Amino acid sequence: MAGGTWTTQNKVRTGVYINFRTEQQALGTLGERGIVSLPLALSWGPAKQVITVEAGADTFEVLGYPITAPQLLLVREALKRAGTLLLYRLNTGTQASATVGGLTVTAKYGGARGNDISVIIQANIDDPAKFDVKTLVAGAEVNSQTVATLDELQPNAWVNFTGTGEVTPTAGTPLTGGADGTVTAQDYLDYLAAIEVHDFQTIGLTATDTATKEVFVSFCRRLREDEGKKIQVVMENYPEADYEGVISVKNGVVLADGTTLTAAQAVAWVAGATAGAAANQSLTYQAYDGAVDVAPRYTNSQIIAALQNGEFVFIPMDGRAVVEQDINTLHTFTSTKGRQFSKNRVLRVLDGLANDYKRVFSQSYIGKVPNNDDGRALFKSEIINITNQYANIGAVQNFDPQADLDVQPGADSDAVVVNQWVQPVDSIEKIYMTVTVR
Repeated sequence: MAGGTWTTQNKVRTGVYINFRTEQQALGTLGERGIVSLPLALSWGPAKQVITVEAGADTFEVLGYPITAPQLLLVREALKRAGTLLLYRLNTGTQASATVGGLTVTAKYGGARGNDISVIIQANIDDPAKFDVKTLVAGAEVNSQTVATLDELQPNAWVNFTGTGEVTPTAGTPLTGGADGTVTAQDYLDYLAAIEVHDFQTIGLTATDTATKEVFVSFCRRLREDEGKKIQVVMENYPEADYEGVISVKNGVVLADGTTLTAAQAVAWVAGATAGAAANQSLTYQAYDGAVDVAPRYTNSQIIAALQNGEFVFIPMDGRAVVEQDINTLHTFTSTKGRQFSKNRVLRVLDGLANDYKRVFSQSYIGKVPNNDDGRALFKSEIINITNQYANIGAVQNFDPQADLDVQPGADSDAVVVNQWVQPVDSIEKIYMTVTVR
C-alpha cells in the first residue's frame, strides 16, 4: 500500500496519505537582551576580530589575564550586568620574542603581556636524551612539552616555536619587545564594520575624542533608521548627540576597593546594564554594582541642568552610587517625538517590539505567507501575540487589538501596511504628596 503526505487530492495509487502538523499558533517570542559590545585597546588576545566573552567565563588564555586583573577592568564592569560581551581588540601590538640557541620563541599575540612570558628548557629526568620545554606566564607554568629536537615542538596558547636541530637548555629566558601599540581612527572604523553583522543591544565607546564620538553617533543613526537595527551607543559627555540612540554618561564612580572610574570608564557598566535591562525594567535609582561613591559629585542645580541636557548622571546615596535617571541624550522634543522617547525604559519597549517584529517576520513570514486576507490575518495575530507578551510583563498597557491595530494591503501586491498604537509603561519616578495634619 502506498503512503506519504499530500498537498492536493491527486494521488493515483491506493493508500493512506497523512499530513502531520501542530495546531497553528503564534511563532514569536520576546528576543533576549543582555549583549553588549566594547572596542578596547588590550595587552593580549586576538586583534581586529570580535571575541565572545560570556559572564563567568575564564578569560586567562584568550585575553591574557584573569577577569579580576586590573587590565580587564572594563571587561569586568561590562559583565556585571550583561550576559555576553562582544569584545573587539582595537590594537594589534608588537609580539614579544626570545632566542635560545637555534630556537625562536614568539608570543602568540602582540602586546605588553608577552613580556610576562618566559621559557625554561631542561633535561628530562626520565630520559636524558630529551628535554622538557616549559612555557611560563608571570612565573606560572601554562604548557610543558618533552622533545628530543626543536622540530618536535608544537605551538601552544601562548607562544609559537620556530627552529630545527638540537635543543639548548636555559634556566629561564624571558620574552621581550612586546608592546601594545597605538589605536587609530581607522581601528574604530574597522570595529564598526566588524560588529555590524552581529546581534547586540548596546555599544560602549570609551574613547573621549569628539571625532570618534561623531562617527559612532552616525553609525547608530544608520543602524536604527536605515537598517532597522535598534541599538544604543553609550559614551561619555556627549549630550549634543540629542538622539534617543545615544546615552551620555556625565560622571564616574568610586569602587569599594578605592578605584576611581572616570565617566569614560563607567561607560562599560552603563552599556552592560542597559543591554541587560529587560523591557519592563528601568535603571533609575539602580545602584552601580560595587560602587560606594560618585566622582565627581554635583549640586542639586547641576544635576537638574544635566538631566535637562539629556545626561546620564550618578549620584551618591547611602554609601552607594545610583543612577539618577535612566535617560538618553534626546532633549529637543517635537510633536512626533515627545519626552517619553528620552526615557530608556520606554525606548527598550519600542526597540524591543521593532526588533522582535523584524526577527519573527523575516524568519517565518516574509516570502512564506501569501498576501491575502488569511495571510494578513495571520500576520496581525502575530503582532497581537508579541504585543501581549510585552503587556504580560508590564512593559505596555491598555492594548486593545481591535482598536489599536490595523493591518491592510499596501499599494504593491507584495506590501502590507500596519498601523499600531502602543502605550509603553514607564517607572514611577516622581511622587507628589500632600499630607494634611489634623
